[in-house]
Amino acid sequence: MTNDETGSTTTPRRLPVTDVSLVVLIGTSGAGKSSFARRHFLPTQVVSSDFCRGLVADDENDQSASAEAFDLLHYIVGKRLAAGRLTVVDATNVQPEARKQLVRIAREHDVLPIAIVLDVPPGVCAERNRSRPDRQLAAHVVPRQNRELRRSLRDLEREGFRKVHILRGEAEVAAAEIELEKRYNDLRHLTGPFDIVGDIHGCRSELETLLTRLGYILTRDAEGRPVDAAHPAGRTAVFVGDLVDRGPDTPGVLRLVMGMVAAGHAICVPGNHENKLGRAMDGKKVTVSHGLQESLDQLAGESEEFRAEVRAFMRGLVSHYLLDGGALVVCHAGLPEKYHGRNSGRVRSHALYGETTGETDEYGLPVRYPWAEEYRGRALVVYGHTPVPSASFVNNTICLDTGCVFGGSLTALRYPERELVSVEAEQEWYTPVRPLLTDAPGAREGRPLDLADVAGRRAVETGLHGRVAVREENAAAALEVMSRFALDPRLLTYLPPTMAPSPTSRRDGYLEHPEEAFLAYRADGVRHLVCEEKHMGSRAVLLVARDDAALERRFGVAGPGAIWTRTGRAFLNDGELTGAVLGRVREAAERAGLFEELGTDWLLLDAELMPWSLKAVELLRRQYAAVGAAAGAALPEVLSALERAAGRGLDLAELTDRQRRRAADATAFTEAYRRYCWPTEGLSGIRLAPFQLLAAEGANLAVRPHDEHLAWIDRLVDADERNADERNADERNAGAGNADERNAGVGNAAGKEPMLHRTGRVLVDTEDEASMAAATAWWEELTGAGGEGMVVKPLASVARTVRGEGRPGGLVQPGVKVRGREYLRIIYGPDYIVHLDRLRRRSLGHKRSLALREYALGLEALDRLAAGEPLWRVHEPVFAVLALESEPVDPRL
Repeated sequence: MTNDETGSTTTPRRLPVTDVSLVVLIGTSGAGKSSFARRHFLPTQVVSSDFCRGLVADDENDQSASAEAFDLLHYIVGKRLAAGRLTVVDATNVQPEARKQLVRIAREHDVLPIAIVLDVPPGVCAERNRSRPDRQLAAHVVPRQNRELRRSLRDLEREGFRKVHILRGEAEVAAAEIELEKRYNDLRHLTGPFDIVGDIHGCRSELETLLTRLGYILTRDAEGRPVDAAHPAGRTAVFVGDLVDRGPDTPGVLRLVMGMVAAGHAICVPGNHENKLGRAMDGKKVTVSHGLQESLDQLAGESEEFRAEVRAFMRGLVSHYLLDGGALVVCHAGLPEKYHGRNSGRVRSHALYGETTGETDEYGLPVRYPWAEEYRGRALVVYGHTPVPSASFVNNTICLDTGCVFGGSLTALRYPERELVSVEAEQEWYTPVRPLLTDAPGAREGRPLDLADVAGRRAVETGLHGRVAVREENAAAALEVMSRFALDPRLLTYLPPTMAPSPTSRRDGYLEHPEEAFLAYRADGVRHLVCEEKHMGSRAVLLVARDDAALERRFGVAGPGAIWTRTGRAFLNDGELTGAVLGRVREAAERAGLFEELGTDWLLLDAELMPWSLKAVELLRRQYAAVGAAAGAALPEVLSALERAAGRGLDLAELTDRQRRRAADATAFTEAYRRYCWPTEGLSGIRLAPFQLLAAEGANLAVRPHDEHLAWIDRLVDADERNADERNADERNAGAGNADERNAGVGNAAGKEPMLHRTGRVLVDTEDEASMAAATAWWEELTGAGGEGMVVKPLASVARTVRGEGRPGGLVQPGVKVRGREYLRIIYGPDYIVHLDRLRRRSLGHKRSLALREYALGLEALDRLAAGEPLWRVHEPVFAVLALESEPVDPRL
């Protein structure tokens, strides 16, 4: 670039700027700060004092509004920095007080303040101001600002600016180039897989054993010392700090870890012990305690070259790292979400030492603040520092310091698998001041839920349907249910979605018909469907544990499991009967080999529990039976009166025919709801029709194709039938004992009848007319025999519409119900067919939208459950499903 005054060429000057920082432009009026900002930064990144002055006063040159303008500027800067955005302040900033406030805001948000000074000659600045008709400054302004600038140049670093770039003259300003730098802690591009190792404290032999168990191959030097370890599958080791002190071989641990880091096979963050050892090795005054002397003595036997390498290694350690796109944070002592990816002394201090309550325990040691119990971040935070007897997840955090040097174990977390691998300590190398804490974060469950997790208007992110909004009033209604009537939230991991009916039929005498469902899916680009029999029961979700201990291990609640309704309430009020139902399912799953096949100790199932009267007996008595009884009592009397009147010669034929049709409709209505009612005693009479396996340990099964689910269900039903046959055979073989005693009790130990019920199904190809006709005939057969109807679903479970060029579009309905004409009498009334024209005008849009949103939320909950996310994260979409149920929708749809 050529200097206009001298004709010389100016070399472009690169100005490194951290990608998340506060850039403060400093220069007199007319120095070109606004032009510089426009040339090098996005318009949204620049906050101008002139623009803020215009916002508050409608005049960018109204100096009387400066105080309000800078209040606004500081507010905007704070909001941007809180959101982690690069922010540039365009103002003169030549006065120390103005800069002091900006540095303070940067520190409050733990970002680096960076100064860029445009030191342009005052004559040039004055000339530029004179050429601007919108700005006429007094003659003394620019010289005064220049004097303030001159006094400021030597003090900027002392004021707190971490980087200071001074551009002297127009040529340097014109030649400058901004070079964005990633933060040192930003390793989001590294996606793993990782093996994260807890506090080692000089236990080199245990580290070798652990790395070998994890599959790493050690490399040794000529003296047999390990100097590197690599994983054949390309995994990366991550060390959470406290490599040194207390243990028998601090130099050996450092030699191995430093070699792995240098070879690119590992990364490492510092612990408080590295921080203290590094300062001691640099000759700074430190208190020699907590095992530091052991490290200094051991390192004294090493070469000066090695000690220099150790000092350089420890100086280069970064307080924490963001990994895997920000989904993983590794640090030594834990880190709240607001500090993730930030740079400040406060962040480094928290990452190294954690936070204390200000109290000391009976051993004189500081009491750690239980930050993990309040953590609500998306990233998994893996840390160490506070020894715990065993590692466990608390609110998406985990402490891996399991006290190896104190005789405990050395633990690693395999990520993303979330598997823990440990080796026992070879001996107690260092006697702890206090026993391993049983109340430290990671050794007990944190506070499971908080009102702030669900209260107010919220938006829940789902992988299938984007953000799903929950209104404040709907959240309040859901909170009422959750807090007073629902199951223990630790068990309530899923709520099933509502289901929309098929598009309204125009066929004579039909409100719903399979043809409309098939054609709608074909229009959405879905070819393969499955039609499943709709059972005469109530929706039920079952959590079935292989044994009581399995449920406690995974969910923290002992017992056989739970059965709940669509609103999260216990399905059966009888705990013994609930246990008996779950016991039958568990026996069938065991015999069918599902626990073994899916590698799980528990299963989550979606099912229909029959009869309908088992749960809805009061609804049947008050709403349906009352209508049938009233019609049965009144209509015969009406017909009798009409017949007597006709006998007297009155022409009442039309009215009589209408009343006869009403009587027939009432009879059909009564017969329709009675099909859903039958007596039960204990397990006798209860039928369970599972149609989907929702989840198992580490797996969201609901996204699997429906034919896989139905195959699993068939195996369950077959196993239940074989179990029942064996129980009956055992009873016959016993041939003794009182029959009443054998059949007594809620569990119905004799087991004379299977409990599980098969779900009938037909596969449909929407491009094959014969296939659709066969499914329609099957539906007509089902409903003609009094069945409720069927549910039509995409065979692939999750399906999207097809846009142009085969690109996926929006989510399609996960299932639509096609109900039979007689069943619809229960829903719309005995004589609904008379009103078909009016009913066909029913609006389905809201119901269909609700079904999609609830379906996406349900799958999101299962995804989070499978990923081992904390309870509050799983419960967030579950709660949202219940909240959406409060939206006003015609309950008959």
